[in-house]
Formats: sequence, structure tokens, C-alpha cells
Amino acid sequence: MITNKQKDKQNDILSKAHDAYRKGLFKYASYKINNLSRSEDLVQETFLKTWRYLVKGGRIDTMKAFLYHILNDLIIDEYRKHKTISLDVLIKKGFEPSIDNADKLIKNFDGKIALFLIKRLPKKYQKIIYMKYVEDLSLEEISIITKQSKNTLAVQIHRGLKKLKYIYDHIKNKVL
Repeated sequence: MITNKQKDKQNDILSKAHDAYRKGLFKYASYKINNLSRSEDLVQETFLKTWRYLVKGGRIDTMKAFLYHILNDLIIDEYRKHKTISLDVLIKKGFEPSIDNADKLIKNFDGKIALFLIKRLPKKYQKIIYMKYVEDLSLEEISIITKQSKNTLAVQIHRGLKKLKYIYDHIKNKVL
């Protein structure tokens, strides 16, 4: 059972947190979901959840981190909500569906060409360029795999991309 003294202490903690972090939380939420009224709702919900946690006897070591963690979870939930919009509503707003797949085909074709051209790079660059851009690994992950420093890898990636561009331009000029 919570005493009045503990309740007052919780009120004080939450009031101070609200005054100190409300604006920052609102800016963060607004940036993430791009909807001002929904952002304000999420910030209020963040403080409500925090209040419930404190009332249940929860302990918070770092209030700012706790609040941002709660808010981030709420933002993720917001993203996950399935929003369906009727095609009729979209057409009334001016959306016209098209079946032009040219851009998609060009990007797909360019990607296949890039994969083919990576194989034409010197062995030194092939593996690193492939890991970075096809497997989407970070410099740190590549560093662990290849046992090379991140700085060395960054230089090799830069040089590899330069060579890849040269090969691409050379082949493009031959074809055209």
C-alpha cells in the first residue's frame, strides 16, 4: 500500500519530469510520426504509462531514458497500426494509379548490372563491396569478419567504388 508521502514523492517526480522533458518528447514524436496532434497524444500516453509504472511500485533510475523508451515503443506501435485507405478515397484526392513499371525495371536492371560488375573488380575490393552494398553489413561487422581496421575498409570501399564506376562508365560507353 502506498502512503501519502510516497504518493506526493511520485507526483513531484513526475511533475518535474513533465516540465523538463515534455517539449523534447513532443519534438521527437513529431519528427518520427509527422502528426502534431497524434504526437501530443503519444507524449501524454507516455506520462500516463510512467505514472502507472510508478504507482505499481516500479523504480526508475534515469527518468529521461525511461520516458524516451516508453515513447519509442508507442511510436513503433503507431507505425504497426494497419492503415487502409479506400481506392475511391485516393482517387477523389487526385491519385491516379498507373501501371508504369519502367522505373522499377530500370532500378532492377541497374542492380543486376552492379552485381555483375562487382565480379569484375580486383579480388581485393570484390568481397568488401559485396559485403557492404549487397549484404548491407556495417564497417564494424566487415571489420570483424575480415580482421581489418574500419579505416582500412573505408579506404578500400572508396577505391572499390571508384573502380566500379570506372568499369560501369567504360562498359556504358562501349554499348552506346
